[in-house]
Amino acid sequence: MTATLDVTDATFETEVLERSTQLPVVVDLWASWCGPCRTLGPILEKLVGERNGEVLLAKVDVDANTRVAASFQVQSIPAVYAVRNKKVVSGFIGAQPEATVRAWLAEVAPAPSEVDLLIAAGDETSLRKAVALEPANTTAIISLASVLIANGTSDGKKEALVFLERVPETAEVRHLLAEARVGDEAAGGDDAVTAKLDALLDRVKEDPAAKQEYIDLLELMGDDARVAGYRKALTARLF
Repeated sequence: MTATLDVTDATFETEVLERSTQLPVVVDLWASWCGPCRTLGPILEKLVGERNGEVLLAKVDVDANTRVAASFQVQSIPAVYAVRNKKVVSGFIGAQPEATVRAWLAEVAPAPSEVDLLIAAGDETSLRKAVALEPANTTAIISLASVLIANGTSDGKKEALVFLERVPETAEVRHLLAEARVGDEAAGGDDAVTAKLDALLDRVKEDPAAKQEYIDLLELMGDDARVAGYRKALTARLF
């Protein structure tokens, strides 16, 4: 991915604001007549380039792009700002030594840790190592559980359930729990799922395991039009 982009009034929203939801964006406001800008620019390009796509440098010529300059209320250049999730989180004015810029960049866009890199690798071995290094890392745990479930083995699904007990319940976690618990029933086609739900419905009031399986099957059905009806039937049986 290109580490440095020339950004204009027309492309600022897409190239800076939208991109900033995915990675930190450093905005360099400069002009061709500005001597300090010519000193700072190469330093920024070098340091951002060293980050291998983890940070984006957006260069804005303030003379040609007055709307962007006005949005930052620029009074002096070079002016440099870090944008994350569409908000300015830090910045500085004027040319700075390379060591100062490097330290600032490390603060606003920390380099990925070993665990971050292992999670990004995404394979089971890497994710197991990530969880071993940071046992409370929710992202690592959920990613590992997802891989174990996708592998399709009974032991893998059982292990995934154990891991998922360690993280807060979210919509993603509920779905993974359902995938791990239900087994192959949800892959049997609409008729098989319908038959299974009908069979479980008679047992949901007295059998907690049947109730959980019923709820898990509905979770895996997603936005299927039948879900609302089955939920009403469950409520009627329970209450």
